[in-house]
Amino acid sequence: MASAQIEHLPSNKRLILGSQLAFLPTGVLMTLLGPMLPLLIARWALNDAQAGNLFLVQFLAAVVGVQLSGVLLTRLGYRPAFLSGLLLMAVGAALLYAGSARLGMAAIGIYGLGVGLIVPTDSLLIAEISGDSRTRAVNLLNFFWGFGAVFCSLMVAWAAAHKMLPVFLGAVSLFLVVLVFAMWGLPFPAAAARSDRGPRWRELVRNPVIWLFALVFFFYPGAETAVGGWIGSYVARLGPQEAHWAPLMPAFFWSALTAGRALGTMFLSYLSERRVLRAGFATAAGGIVLMLVATALPGAILGALITGLSFATLYPITIARLSQRFGVAARSIGAVMFSLASIGPAVIPWMVGVVSQNTGSLRSGLLLPLGATVLLLLIHLRDW
Repeated sequence: MASAQIEHLPSNKRLILGSQLAFLPTGVLMTLLGPMLPLLIARWALNDAQAGNLFLVQFLAAVVGVQLSGVLLTRLGYRPAFLSGLLLMAVGAALLYAGSARLGMAAIGIYGLGVGLIVPTDSLLIAEISGDSRTRAVNLLNFFWGFGAVFCSLMVAWAAAHKMLPVFLGAVSLFLVVLVFAMWGLPFPAAAARSDRGPRWRELVRNPVIWLFALVFFFYPGAETAVGGWIGSYVARLGPQEAHWAPLMPAFFWSALTAGRALGTMFLSYLSERRVLRAGFATAAGGIVLMLVATALPGAILGALITGLSFATLYPITIARLSQRFGVAARSIGAVMFSLASIGPAVIPWMVGVVSQNTGSLRSGLLLPLGATVLLLLIHLRDW
């Protein structure tokens, strides 16, 4: 189906459609640990600290992928990074549930490497070819990512109930392989001209804006991943009735985030980006607080919905601002920023597990994404 859709469109539209379709399985794999974490904890007999290590493996591998994408984008253009990212994700998805914890950990690293390649490549590609509409285009791209995240949570819950998780993961892998063949001959933008290759890093590091971007790219993805990754396990510990809802809980968070991105393509035309960023981080902090003070399922669901809806457009706006501020140089600068966007999701969810294990309270661990969200609000109270 993906192949048929792509082949009957003009080349540039096919490239945009293919890029959007690629973010569906990317959303699935980036958020896969959330709904599967309770299942993997039981299957591999993990404690919270060991479960946190799964996030560490995925996102540290993604850091390597991001760094590799920066080299490939600068020297060879978009095609090699894009297609190899899809193939690595296909291999990792196929192997995740195939055997032991050791093999599963390797699979997480493999698809994490692929995610690290595809996320900056796809995001910068869309921003670069969309001109003045880059904010809405990146937001729409991330809507596809969010749809994949919601689909992931729902399908993991259904597949686990019907003992079909290997079938689901195999289908994701097959979709990625088909997409590679469908996009093989499309006209990706070429490598940057030699004169455009090197951003002036000595000048950049003296610019406070680059450090503010760095903080946002570290803390926002870390907070988002921690909430989406641990919310199922958090609800599972509220009580035996709530435990039945644990695999579905990430779906509430990602559904709200996806709905917010769909709405964002409309209201971003009427509201300033700064106003959206400030309101988003403020209400997201409130949503996390509501989730943490909840003692029953309805409060946790409401907190997850508020947090997801508030987070919706914040990351796409940040990517678009980066591309607008630095132009073609964003291909190189993006390697650093998207590396931070992988280190944050490696460190913060891992630290949630460590704090939970040491305190005996997952609620205490989830104070970390709350603190990160409050810090991001403070950062955006100034104009930059």
